[in-house]
Amino acid sequence: MKWSLLLAVLVTASADRPKRARLADDGVFASLQPQDSEYRELRSLDGVWQFRLAPRADPERGFRGLPMPVPSSYNDITEHASVRDHLGWAWYSTEAWVPRSWAGQRAVLRVGSAHYTASVYVNGALVVTHSGGHLPFAADVTDRLQPGQANLVTVAVNNTLTDVTVPQGRTVYKDNNTNYVYPAGYATLEYNFDFFNYAGIHRPVVLYTTPPTFIDDVVVTTTLENDGTATVKYHVSTSSRLSDDSATIEVSLATPDGSVMAEAAGSTGSISVTAPQLWWPYLMDAQPGRQYTLEVRMAAASGARDVYRQKFGIRQFSWNATTLAVNGRPVYIRGFGMHEDSDLRGKGLDLPLIVKDFNLIEWVGANCFRTSHYPYAEEIMDAADARGILVIDETPAVSLDYSATAGDDRLLNEHLAALDGMIRRDKNRPSVFIWSLSNEAKTSQPEAVPYYTRLVNYARTLDGTRPITAVLNTYPDAELVAPLIDVVCANRYFGWYSDTGHTEVIELQSEHFFTLWHETFHKPVINSEYGADTVAGLHEEPTFVFSEEYQTQLMARNFHAFEAMRARGWFAGEMIWNFADFMTKQDTTRVVGNRKGIFTRQRQPKMAAHLLRSRYWGLARLTDWPDLPLPADLMFSDSYTALDDDQCPAP
Repeated sequence: MKWSLLLAVLVTASADRPKRARLADDGVFASLQPQDSEYRELRSLDGVWQFRLAPRADPERGFRGLPMPVPSSYNDITEHASVRDHLGWAWYSTEAWVPRSWAGQRAVLRVGSAHYTASVYVNGALVVTHSGGHLPFAADVTDRLQPGQANLVTVAVNNTLTDVTVPQGRTVYKDNNTNYVYPAGYATLEYNFDFFNYAGIHRPVVLYTTPPTFIDDVVVTTTLENDGTATVKYHVSTSSRLSDDSATIEVSLATPDGSVMAEAAGSTGSISVTAPQLWWPYLMDAQPGRQYTLEVRMAAASGARDVYRQKFGIRQFSWNATTLAVNGRPVYIRGFGMHEDSDLRGKGLDLPLIVKDFNLIEWVGANCFRTSHYPYAEEIMDAADARGILVIDETPAVSLDYSATAGDDRLLNEHLAALDGMIRRDKNRPSVFIWSLSNEAKTSQPEAVPYYTRLVNYARTLDGTRPITAVLNTYPDAELVAPLIDVVCANRYFGWYSDTGHTEVIELQSEHFFTLWHETFHKPVINSEYGADTVAGLHEEPTFVFSEEYQTQLMARNFHAFEAMRARGWFAGEMIWNFADFMTKQDTTRVVGNRKGIFTRQRQPKMAAHLLRSRYWGLARLTDWPDLPLPADLMFSDSYTALDDDQCPAP
């Protein structure tokens, strides 16, 4: 390890660190997912890096190295509360050997996600900075890498949030007063969102090559025609490190089984597909998640060649004042809010957990999840595409408050940048069903109208093929943003945050509340969050809050309301909060995290998981697949409501 070079990087970091984050050097937020091909080579830098914290009072210190896995949050890896609760800069470093064969190729360093602000150095030189903890960023490092040698890669990460970051937070310095005294300079990070502010390098770090002239972006859209055919439209962008190098494009289209069915030439074009094999959500078809592949081939005048293979699904989304549809068929959302969260790794990428989670999603019979409250890892999105799970893709804008930033566009600019990065990254994904601009922001404030007008208009310029939502927690008579969006997603915890312990009022209140949303704004309505904290293994009869019996009774009362509203034609779905228990900051209302999951944090089912499974499979048979065979091991009623009188007794 080049320790003298690393020391120089750390000591000069304060002077080098830009005041504003900038976009990645190689384009639009590294929107194309890296892949190996005939002309590209991909090398993972994942592994155990050297790690050190920089004390907030003296960010140039912190030279004692600790081993730290990448990807992973750093908070739960050590035995030190000072690491778990650290606020400020943390430094990662590793060596990357680059083969001599990379000489003459363009080289890119890409970070899948680093929370929240990051500065990246290669051999002591700053190559890129980025703000925003849930999207990839990259830099062209061709002129910084030394082929045939070990190269020092250093990533500085800062988890500090402010009034103008997305999400927001605030460093609160504690002053001494009559009742409390604190050490000099004592401060904590305060934030309003209900999940732990995990920090670190959360997703893969890779080096990869392209030719000097290369494929920079691929956009694919699909349309279903009235004659039963489908049209696949594509647009390919190229870039070059050379001053003047023209390129030609050829494409071929392969079916889900890999057979080439069509070819075309040109950077922009369309291909007609006869008898298309459509992408369907899980339990809407016997073969969900079918994907085609568009192979893009580039030939440059300089002799450079490049190939990129873009997967996509042939499908079409539509919506009106009452209904959401996939391929012309109405779809009822059966889903969850989720979190990227697990023991030890925090928000770090965890491939075994991803596979397990999708197995559980299918076991429950769900067809959708929301990326609450930030864009999820590309590996999670890949699984959703392949397994036919619809996704409501959400920006990191949770609990935004504009009052502290009046007249300051920095918050909006950060929000627009996150929206841009999310849509450009996920634009080709067949699973992405709805773009969500935010969760539980202050959408009743007057400042919200011009703010969200900018967001909605920008989202529509990037993609007009999907509906837009913002997840709301206001009341219809005070709501100002709902007229701008296509789908109303509203969170409401009847029987938990209001009228706690009183499940007898849930059905009446839920029907009244969500009916008002539709009657006021004339849009499809989804209950995007409902639920109750539940300690696994705690049982009380009669039911009592935090017991498994209370969670299931609360769910059953909501199911009655959902069925009544679904019958009226405008209620488009239900998404329980949450898929699994997850970590939060320490608080007197949270016992080692939020316990609203139907699964524990270790992915073991509570009683609620079995009840929800019965409902979701029954709903799938009723709404999507009449001949769907139900699992033989359902623990509750096999009727579509999953409700018997003894499961939801009268109060």
